[in-house]
Amino acid sequence: MHEAEASARKRPSLFRNYISLVGVAIVLASLVSVTLLFLIEITASAPNPYMGILTYIVLPSALVFGLLVIVVGIVLERRRRRRLAPGEIAAYPRLDLNEPHSRRAFFAFLLFTFLFISASAFGSYQAYEFSDSVSFCGQTCHSVMNPEFTAYQAGAHARVRCVDCHVGPGAGWYVRSKISGAYQLYSVTFKKYPRPINSPVHNLRPAPETCEQCHWPEKFFGAQLKVITHYGYDEQNTVRQLRMLINVGGGSPTTGLVQGIHWHMNIANEVTYISTDDHRQVIPWVRIKDRQGNVSEYYDRTRPLSAEQIANGTKRRMDCVDCHNRPAHVYLPPDVAVDQAFVAGRLDPALPFLKKQAVEVLSKQYSTSGEALFAIEKTLNDFYRINYAEAFAQKQDSIKGGISEIQRIFRTYFFPEMKTDWQTHPNNIGHLYFAGCFRCHDGEHVSNTGKVISNNCTICHTVLYDSARPAEQNVKTGAFQHPVDLGGLADHKCEFCHKGNKPFQHPVNLGDISMFQCVECHPKNK
Repeated sequence: MHEAEASARKRPSLFRNYISLVGVAIVLASLVSVTLLFLIEITASAPNPYMGILTYIVLPSALVFGLLVIVVGIVLERRRRRRLAPGEIAAYPRLDLNEPHSRRAFFAFLLFTFLFISASAFGSYQAYEFSDSVSFCGQTCHSVMNPEFTAYQAGAHARVRCVDCHVGPGAGWYVRSKISGAYQLYSVTFKKYPRPINSPVHNLRPAPETCEQCHWPEKFFGAQLKVITHYGYDEQNTVRQLRMLINVGGGSPTTGLVQGIHWHMNIANEVTYISTDDHRQVIPWVRIKDRQGNVSEYYDRTRPLSAEQIANGTKRRMDCVDCHNRPAHVYLPPDVAVDQAFVAGRLDPALPFLKKQAVEVLSKQYSTSGEALFAIEKTLNDFYRINYAEAFAQKQDSIKGGISEIQRIFRTYFFPEMKTDWQTHPNNIGHLYFAGCFRCHDGEHVSNTGKVISNNCTICHTVLYDSARPAEQNVKTGAFQHPVDLGGLADHKCEFCHKGNKPFQHPVNLGDISMFQCVECHPKNK
């Protein structure tokens, strides 16, 4: 009997089979790779999304797969031996802690299990942290998310993590985001994603659960000063400055008057609307419930909805993102981006027609970013070399700096590969280049009792100063006054004339006088 036990102990371990040995090779390779990449990551100066994927997701998955291969090999080897010698191997493994070999194997198994569970817990937490990181969201799928990530870095929320707005706190929305992420992974893998990425996100978590964790609506009140500096399309890049108070107001009677723009907030008032397009730009029906419980419904008389359409329409309760719809991914129009570059001192207003040339070259259609950057450099160099040889010779630094800045603007806000720019993502703040506020405040939304959603300028802003007005008029504050007598165009919305990618196109061919200032033909006293 002792000889039989000795023979059994000398029998090769079940571990010794080709399948398990392949599993061992996979485990060792994965373990060494994870250790090496982890050491590289903790010593790196900047995070790398691809290294994070390998370190915390891909290689740990390969390691677990290797362990499963080892187990499968042992099971198959055990079955094979039982078929060859049915009486030699019991149906189940024997565990006898009195036997030194079994005892050592058991404690080795416990130690391995403890180490594996500890490493798995650490790796799982790191994988969770990495999957919530900005680099994972913005750089993993570089070509797809490049527009959103680039615009995010240039925006005011660049220090706020993507998940803080797109997911928010709590396990429920975290799970939902990962389920949604699985479909997004499929879309990226098989190139099923749209170009551009659609917005707004219709299943986005409600703003009170995300935005309002930092922006406390109860504390909003008063007004804010806004200074708008605009440069003309003329040879001198003529500057015009407008200063106005934005009547932010508030929606909480406990901290201030319930008035101004933030009257719309859901603290005291409830605004519900129906939009008939995916971008929420066309709003033909609005219902308002004030803090006293009074309800009013307003209908756009230029495109009324039937009772059936209203009953069956998708109704949305208004929140922050209905106006602040580009809080972290703003694609500036060329006109605005170039103005900001002038104000920041990155463009030289002494270069003739720089505003006009910059906007024109940014507004052209390009197939790739590389083509655009080359065209920007060539177009501006050629323009000044041919038309302003003296400036070209004397202001080389300004021209080179201007080219570099305009290329930067293009790289930040224009993405031809993804067909994404300011025109594909309307911005609802204001009403200059898009309908914005005028989606409802257009003077056309009327209730059954005759009440109108007002389009009075002074509701939202009070003009303090306009450099285009005569000095004596700037002592008065109030409604915005257009510097040019618009005549029959006065009833149109701002966006009818103002285009973010080109100067105003006059309805009449002006010929040689096209470069004159408007006031030369349209004096305000005539």
